Amino acid sequence: MSKTAEEMQRVIEGGEVLPLRPRMGLTADKAFRSIRKRDGRIVEFNPDKITEAIFKAAKAVGGEDRQLASELAQVVINYLRKNGSGIPTVEEVQDAVEKVLIETGHAKTAKAYILYRDRRTRLRESKSELMDVVEEILVETSRENANVSNSPSAKMLQIASAASKRYYLSRLIPEELSAAHRDGDIHIHDLDFYGKTLTCVQIPLGRLLDEGFDTGHGYIRPPKRPSSATALAAIILQSSQNDMHGGQSFPFFDRDMAPFVAGAGEDEVYQAMEALIYNLNSMHSRAGAQVPFSSLNLGTDTSPEGRLVTRSILLAYEKGLGRGETPIFPNIIFRVKKGVNFEPGDPNYDLFKLAIRVSAQRMNPTFSFMDSSFNSPYGDEVGYMGCRTRVIANRHGAEITTGRGNLSFTTINLPRIAIKSSGDLEFFYQELERILDLAARQLYHRYRIQSKLKVKDMPFLMGQHLYLDSEKLGPDDSIAPVIKHGTLSIGFIGLAEALRMLTGAHHGEDPGAQQLGLEIVGYMRRKVDEFAEDYDLNYTLLATPAEGLSGRFVSQDRKQFGVITGVTDKEYYTNSFHVPVDCKITSLQKVALEGPYHKYTNAGHISYIELDAPPKDNLEAYETLLRYMAKNDMGYVGINFPIDECRCCGQRGVFDEDCPHCGSTEIRRVRRITGYLSTVDRFNDAKQVELRNRLPHGFEK
Repeated sequence: MSKTAEEMQRVIEGGEVLPLRPRMGLTADKAFRSIRKRDGRIVEFNPDKITEAIFKAAKAVGGEDRQLASELAQVVINYLRKNGSGIPTVEEVQDAVEKVLIETGHAKTAKAYILYRDRRTRLRESKSELMDVVEEILVETSRENANVSNSPSAKMLQIASAASKRYYLSRLIPEELSAAHRDGDIHIHDLDFYGKTLTCVQIPLGRLLDEGFDTGHGYIRPPKRPSSATALAAIILQSSQNDMHGGQSFPFFDRDMAPFVAGAGEDEVYQAMEALIYNLNSMHSRAGAQVPFSSLNLGTDTSPEGRLVTRSILLAYEKGLGRGETPIFPNIIFRVKKGVNFEPGDPNYDLFKLAIRVSAQRMNPTFSFMDSSFNSPYGDEVGYMGCRTRVIANRHGAEITTGRGNLSFTTINLPRIAIKSSGDLEFFYQELERILDLAARQLYHRYRIQSKLKVKDMPFLMGQHLYLDSEKLGPDDSIAPVIKHGTLSIGFIGLAEALRMLTGAHHGEDPGAQQLGLEIVGYMRRKVDEFAEDYDLNYTLLATPAEGLSGRFVSQDRKQFGVITGVTDKEYYTNSFHVPVDCKITSLQKVALEGPYHKYTNAGHISYIELDAPPKDNLEAYETLLRYMAKNDMGYVGINFPIDECRCCGQRGVFDEDCPHCGSTEIRRVRRITGYLSTVDRFNDAKQVELRNRLPHGFEK
């Protein structure tokens, strides 16, 4: 053994040098013929593995001396021979390696080895956690998304989802960003699709119907009748959903469908729209796990054909499904615009009145206001999705909605930043800036991964030219040139809880808190605008539609910081900038408080008013409330109320336990969750609690 190795041995063993064996053909003595693995198995001990591990660690910091690695490995073995008893465990061997490296002066190599060991530990834990998740999924699918079923295909999808999430966090995403997600500083939405596809798109329905399209098994020619057109519309939604993980929307359903109802009678068009609604509630995509997250924007086409489309889809939705059930999909978004449908005498005012009547029974349609300060520069071009997504401004091309969508979005944990600040606003803004910057970097990392995808990876979305400018690309081309039209969104959750932590009250309780809330959200918007300049990409600020996330953040914060009254003492954080659902406040007060936040959240927003029953007999008050929402510069709104439906007799109303008509306990309870309708039995635990806490706001006199 070299003098250097002897000196290392003396350091470790306090002066005594144990005999070493030659490097080549090394065979351990009887005590080291075996090693105990972590799962308890006893396997053959291989000293070369120690040498290789030390060499790799040294190489990571610039070392290339394999002989030195071999000598250090022998020092490790001698240390174990002297200090161990019986068969060593893997952990004991690794502890010895760390000790030898540190105490012999190889600190850099020791650090590299410790980091490598930590990564391996996390990988093992990740695999173990994955098996636990799989076991749970095999019993019942998770409720992270309320519209995922409990079918065998849904279970398979979620098992794959769990595996994908762990792969991305442990292998692909840089450690700083991965840790921020794991620890709960940020939440990377749809993590399982991180490098696979994009979030959502506003589909150019008119062009696809006019030109025809190919779903992969042959060309579908343009339709000639309304029934064929709506059947193909459903297929288009489904095909696009299978290429993406988020919502699918038609930005101008009335205008795009109008040419295909020309000359048809009202009954024929109605039947076609009814069939579309049936299809969108029964045609499962995503490996059979759920129907497409579909939205239809309409209301501003004043042509006879466009008006007929809008009237027919509203009437079909009002009628409901086969036994009168409220359809879950599509989410219908009625565009409101002065001079078109908002005032008596406007050409489509009658359709606005019909939309109110239907909405007062079914919670759909929701309403988007084209005359708000941030939408009016684009005429009636702005389209929304049921989840609240909004895409319009564009640094790299036409400022239109059609053919564009959100690429991905990440949400920051506002309450945690407030908790860590302990009321110090200067610290709060410093930490907020740090987390916003981290989220921007993470989104850019994901964008670069997405940019490497090829057209053939999304054969319908890109291959059939749904995305803006994708017709310029071939099957093997990267999608990078066209996804620049999409948006990268930073979202936030829990403004109310953050304000409670910072001021002692949320914005529904104190004007000072409201002022601070507007300053915080305004600051975030300015930072996001700076990111758009810095990265030259469409960074936007999102009022996050938190579903599974609402419970995840608060549970992590409660574990780390304990129970804090008004902050971590319930099962969920309040969505985005919303006033808490249990705040005793009138509808007009809520609208006045939330309205100013819409202009800041250019990636999407929605405000709700909660009622205790369907307002079908008070349509005048419903319209008055919508007008007040428009007056308060809101962009997108919905009116919520309970819808209970007896599965036996079809009775609809608000029931306690049993059906008041037939006494059945088989009740279908429909509520809105994060923009879409769903049945209560599919809500996750956090959203179940939030639902129970909702207080009605009512109509003011």
